[in-house]
Amino acid sequence: MTARTSFHLSRRQFAAGTMALAGLGLAGKAKAAGEVNLYSARHYPADEILFELFTKETGIKVNKIQGTAEELMERVKLEGSSSPCDIFVTVDAGNLWRAQEAGVFQPTKSAFLDEHVPAQYHEPEGHWFGFSTRARVIVYDKTKVKPEDLSTYEDLADPKWKGRILIRSSGNIYNQSLLASLVEHHGEAEAEAWAKGLVANFARKPEGGDTDQIKALIAGQGDICISNTYYFARILGGDDAELKKQAENLAVFFPNQQDRGTHVNVSGAGVAAHAPNRDNAVAFLEFMAKPEAQEIFSGANYEYPVVEGSKVSDVVAAWGEFKRDEVNVAALGRNNPIAVKIMDRVGWP
Repeated sequence: MTARTSFHLSRRQFAAGTMALAGLGLAGKAKAAGEVNLYSARHYPADEILFELFTKETGIKVNKIQGTAEELMERVKLEGSSSPCDIFVTVDAGNLWRAQEAGVFQPTKSAFLDEHVPAQYHEPEGHWFGFSTRARVIVYDKTKVKPEDLSTYEDLADPKWKGRILIRSSGNIYNQSLLASLVEHHGEAEAEAWAKGLVANFARKPEGGDTDQIKALIAGQGDICISNTYYFARILGGDDAELKKQAENLAVFFPNQQDRGTHVNVSGAGVAAHAPNRDNAVAFLEFMAKPEAQEIFSGANYEYPVVEGSKVSDVVAAWGEFKRDEVNVAALGRNNPIAVKIMDRVGWP
């Protein structure tokens, strides 16, 4: 018997409700003491290592369905009370909040999780918990920008950066959460003024993901870009020797170190509202906060662990310690609708 079952869910399959669950061992609501059913919007090789370790430690088989966060939320909604989903996994507090609003989660009480996962990285009522963090930082071209030229996210709206900033589209949840953090700290009006100034400073129309922004920076299409830390770390720690050489002129800057700290976000999970294997689901969440799991998040995917004292990958550790924004990440989800409206109003493509 394999340790897990995995496939990718297409839009047509979930919308039509034609997925053959029986073939995956997910049909019905009967409890299976040795199984846990994950709906996962994370797509990282590190996760496979985590699932294997969890099964080895507990004997609980992991059945996994993959898709986008939107697809999987819709699937849970269509399945209703008969849903076999035990755990819903996704990236970004914005997506976790949307899943919570859609009724995907039930609150979970766990003394272990309360002790090990800092309060700022989980939903206050225990609907979901963050298990890894990523900082949204400035990557800059050292031949064009000096560290002393950089300071805060707010400063990126200054006209001095006109035609110099590379960033993803407004449809990207990471950017939505960054703007949501500014709404939390400054209010809607000031956050909108910032977004308007930022858009005026774009080096090009947003296209591609964070890695594409870094590659565009290498190609000289801008002077700085906004990226989650693990994208740059993957380049530095990857096997593409030519790309690593091209990235030698780039460096990471952590904004707002003199005030509230750098914006951070989470990957996280929660127990599904109708979980048939609830105890196994809680066991899985607790496993994710254990040292061996936290080290894999860091070592295999270059994320920051949430549990204090956990090992950080050498690539990430080389950037040094930094001050983090301590706002509860649930606020990023709560402010998401406001952030999206602001992006529309200021013409962020």
